[in-house]
Amino acid sequence: MQEYIQDALTFVREYGRPCLFITFTCNPKWPEITSLLLPGQNSIHRHDITARVFRQKLKSLISFITKSHVFGPTRCWMYSVEWQKRGLPHAHILVWFIDKIRPEEIDSIISAEIPDPSTDQLLFDIVTTNMIHGPCGTLNSSSPCMADGKCTKNFPKDMNNDTVTNVDGYPIYRRRNPENGGQSFIKNINNTDIDIDNRWVVPYSPLLSKTYNAHINVEFCSSVKSIKYICKYVHKGSDMAVFRVENTNVNAPPVNKNDEITLYQIGRYISSNEAAWRIFGFPIHERDPAVVQLAIHLENGQRVFFTNETAIDRAINPPKTTLTAFLNCVIVRDDFGAFARTLLYSQVPRYFTWTQTKTWMPRKQGSPVAACLNLFKSNALGRLFTVSPRH
Repeated sequence: MQEYIQDALTFVREYGRPCLFITFTCNPKWPEITSLLLPGQNSIHRHDITARVFRQKLKSLISFITKSHVFGPTRCWMYSVEWQKRGLPHAHILVWFIDKIRPEEIDSIISAEIPDPSTDQLLFDIVTTNMIHGPCGTLNSSSPCMADGKCTKNFPKDMNNDTVTNVDGYPIYRRRNPENGGQSFIKNINNTDIDIDNRWVVPYSPLLSKTYNAHINVEFCSSVKSIKYICKYVHKGSDMAVFRVENTNVNAPPVNKNDEITLYQIGRYISSNEAAWRIFGFPIHERDPAVVQLAIHLENGQRVFFTNETAIDRAINPPKTTLTAFLNCVIVRDDFGAFARTLLYSQVPRYFTWTQTKTWMPRKQGSPVAACLNLFKSNALGRLFTVSPRH
């Protein structure tokens, strides 16, 4: 699992920083969910339905961006699915485009303003329902985002007439006040009418919001820090609970107070929706294109697994690795071998595929390579395993 972030950074090494960081949250009021509920049920009673519907919605969103090219042709993408304590899943998605988004194009893709209901009532309803943060702070001190008297998401934001990009971090999006053309509406919080303006809007894409009617936070990426954020739960691990089981029978033998194994059990905490997701076998992480992990070692230093019966045979015939197979490939005196000699080790997976026979075979699908007949180029990337300086 810890190799996941290294594979993700391969995209950065090859294509630079990602272009968009999208957070897609399941909407329990989707008609695909509510239409399947029995009388008296709601979404929290049918985690199997919410998991399956969100999986289909997530696949549709990825296809909408990467195959329909609604924001332009894509180079690569990746996502990680997480769960909130209330059980609803959300996916963090990173997308790289062939043509990088220029600062002057941000406002045409991302908005942090309330739409004008007179021109787009549907988008206004979706944004005011799904994309308004809080309100919190002095308006609602009991909001879940509050910690030490401050909003952990730094709301409300400042008003700005223009979008300003940062060298390292998210841009400061355009948020016009009502005097300069911004919109506002009244929201009832704890039986109190509160005037909500653009300071409380979570950045969104009008196109994606209207298409999927859900909380879809869309951010412009200026750095590679989002890679670490999307992969952090891989390293953090699951939530854990420590508990003790006691016998209430007064005649039971005394418990050894120093026996930690008897006293404590460590259990992993997962929500019901995550349990349903894992039972269905849905992926937690996906990415495209594939990243092929390439072995790196000294001569005759590859890892060998053997038993007492196979020790001698393994010593005489050590297993092949991607590195030894690459060295064998470049000494072959044919067109493929001549082309392989022009490649870096990390470039091999683009033109050759690693087979079950532990050899590199020329790819037969993809874009034709002009320099070598009957050889094709794919989007696959290669990544060398990290070598510690101590080794």
